[in-house]
Amino acid sequence: MDRTLFPVLVFLLSVSSAASLEPYDLLYDTAVQAFSTGDYENVVLYMEAALSSYAQVRSSKVRCRLRCQDQHPFDGTFSDLRFFDVVLQRAACMNACIDEKLGSQSVHKVSEDVVQDFHRRIPYNYLQLAYQKLQQPEKAAAAAHTYFQANPEHVEMGQDLEQYKDLQGVEENHFVDREARPHQFTFTKAVKFYDRGDYEGAAALFEDALVEYYKADVECRALCQGPQGFEGHDHLRYRYSLHELVSDHFTQVLHCEHECVRDLATRPGRLSPMENYLPLHYDYLQFAYFKVNRPEEALQCVLTYCLFHEEEEFMTENVEFYREIVGHEGKPREEAAWYLRRHRQELELLLTGSRIMGVDFTEGNYWSNSGGRDDSNRIPSGTNGWMDYVPISEKKNASAVVSLQLREGGPLLYDGVKLVQNSLALNGTQRVLLDHVISEEECSNLRGLAHQAVTMAGDGYRGRMSPHTPNEKFEGATVLKTLQYGYEGRVPMRSARLFYDTSERVRRIVESYFLLNSTLHFSYTHLVCRTAISGQQDHRNDLSHPIHADNCLLDPDANECWKEPPAYTYRDYSALLYLNGDFDGGEFIFTEMDAKTVTASVKPKCGRLVGFSSGGENPHGVKAVTSGQRCAVALWFTLDPLYRELERLQADEVIQALDTQSVWGQGLNINPKDEL
Repeated sequence: MDRTLFPVLVFLLSVSSAASLEPYDLLYDTAVQAFSTGDYENVVLYMEAALSSYAQVRSSKVRCRLRCQDQHPFDGTFSDLRFFDVVLQRAACMNACIDEKLGSQSVHKVSEDVVQDFHRRIPYNYLQLAYQKLQQPEKAAAAAHTYFQANPEHVEMGQDLEQYKDLQGVEENHFVDREARPHQFTFTKAVKFYDRGDYEGAAALFEDALVEYYKADVECRALCQGPQGFEGHDHLRYRYSLHELVSDHFTQVLHCEHECVRDLATRPGRLSPMENYLPLHYDYLQFAYFKVNRPEEALQCVLTYCLFHEEEEFMTENVEFYREIVGHEGKPREEAAWYLRRHRQELELLLTGSRIMGVDFTEGNYWSNSGGRDDSNRIPSGTNGWMDYVPISEKKNASAVVSLQLREGGPLLYDGVKLVQNSLALNGTQRVLLDHVISEEECSNLRGLAHQAVTMAGDGYRGRMSPHTPNEKFEGATVLKTLQYGYEGRVPMRSARLFYDTSERVRRIVESYFLLNSTLHFSYTHLVCRTAISGQQDHRNDLSHPIHADNCLLDPDANECWKEPPAYTYRDYSALLYLNGDFDGGEFIFTEMDAKTVTASVKPKCGRLVGFSSGGENPHGVKAVTSGQRCAVALWFTLDPLYRELERLQADEVIQALDTQSVWGQGLNINPKDEL
């Protein structure tokens, strides 16, 4: 196909007339099929068209819904009939508008799987490979960079990006995020200006970022106005009344809008939003304006910040400082006050107290134009950059980690256990690698449990057979379940008891080696095997288990790990005891907080144990298992007895009963319950 036709075809596919806009799911499917046959020119043609169609569908829905809201507003007070009249008029308006711009809406109904692929930027993975095959490295670099921004756990993609940097003709400006959100892109650029001391440029960019933020908020809420899903509700079956249907719909709309504040503060591919994100703009601005001697604007921005955090002491001091300079009270910005009045409840979930790390600026010449007065002790506190944005709770945890760094090297308790590498050798903190924790025979017995129908696909992963990658099958079993099978005669009781005893051995070793002052309790124990799925190993660029931390949400861009749900925040230490090494791939890796830089790699083998603290100081993952089966006993521990594993307590009772043989004549009441 003539490549010169490509821009023309994309244009024809993306113009706004209803007759010519192709549904993006069909274009995407055509591109994927072309990829499977090696037709890379058509991969590029149809994938680019799919992305263009996807963007136009979104923008058309936003424009139509905003226009129809303006044309058919809800008045302050009106009757039920008037309310339903406005609802129906809005619906008719939006349907007509969208049909005019896109064609029949039924054609553009897309499956949730395809929607998720576009949210995860999967099309760019296809594009980077296709552009690579077509010898267009600059476009491949842009596609790879775009994909990697939302999928930082893909170590191989990061390696591809490093290779692109070394290619002739590829320049730094080719590494662009084609899906960058304007408000986040501008904010990040402003921070860079701020960090290098260009406060005039930073202030202008922060102002632009605020404009983009409020625009993005309006668009996000407009997208919530469409049809909603009602999980767990069957309105046709239960024959809900009209009032109930409308109420349910608007409840879903409000829930969707409620998430907009979180969505705007969350970077692509991240689970946790940037706390204090919107107020942080005004904090940067107040100090930037202070640095360029514009105290009027600085006062306005600090007052605006205080709308979000009314009792923050150092900001209150800044207010008084600026008021003395300008000679009047000042007012906060109206757009922020209006926004806060409308969305206070949503914002309060993210504004969990000040997260700014104030810098002690004590140079007396910052106000050199203020008549030589010595205000060095009253200089406003600024922010030292969002990349150092640490929650107060995390600061405490960081201090705890520092104090624990030297607390390792305790006795290994069991004969034959060998220290292979400590934290220093593993390039981290609170890490240890041990060998000969169990024998070859014990490894064989524990692997035998996995091959005797004890492990079940998806056990411990909420029933998902492939929870981390579609290219491997995961099977698992808990201690209590294994003991139950032993009691029923389905597996040797000796092997079931070995699983229990081995986990206790690991717990004692970890507790002793790290010189813990209190008892380490089981949080979860899992015998897990992951098996490479035949026929799905070619061209893999994923991990068996993406880079993560065990008790917090890893945020590589912010260089942080947020200790908040859904993370298992109560876990304190983790350990993995390997049962075999006869497979390809599957290396355990520690990384830096960026989730890319590997600091240590561990090749599994029988009896090898890796133990470490569970926080953000130890991001880790598992490389792809490309052939064979990798088995291990995974253990997580807590210092808080309130979070002891229920199954473990039940297993303790079973073992006690076995040891005393006091209840065998009565039978055992075993009720396994998978904690995860």
